[in-house]
Amino acid sequence: MKINDAAKRSSINSKTIRYYEEVGLLPPTSRNANGYREYSEVDIERLIFIRRCRELQIPIKELMILVDVQIDQQSSCLEVDDIILKQLEKVRDRIKELQQLEKTLNKLAHSCQFDTVSQCQILQKLSEK
Repeated sequence: MKINDAAKRSSINSKTIRYYEEVGLLPPTSRNANGYREYSEVDIERLIFIRRCRELQIPIKELMILVDVQIDQQSSCLEVDDIILKQLEKVRDRIKELQQLEKTLNKLAHSCQFDTVSQCQILQKLSEK
């Protein structure tokens, strides 16, 4: 199938598929007589796997490891577990950062009772050193 069909089936745009080929996440595809890329069902499965990993915000470097490990069905899952646990920790850290951001924004949102910019407590607090 051509790249547009692969894009539809995997829910990944064509440009991104080309990028994944370029960085080695997807092996180079065969080309038909007119030079168009030809994708197989195996390619679609890998693209779906890659998309799901990217939805989990797994970085490309770690995603490459997951793709490589997937090829050797007898390899240990320890590397996979480690990648997922590290990503979970990053998400938890980001949640903490967002919770702090929410507190700060909430405090700012309720700090101004004035109607004019000249008396705006939000702008004054954001300008403090």
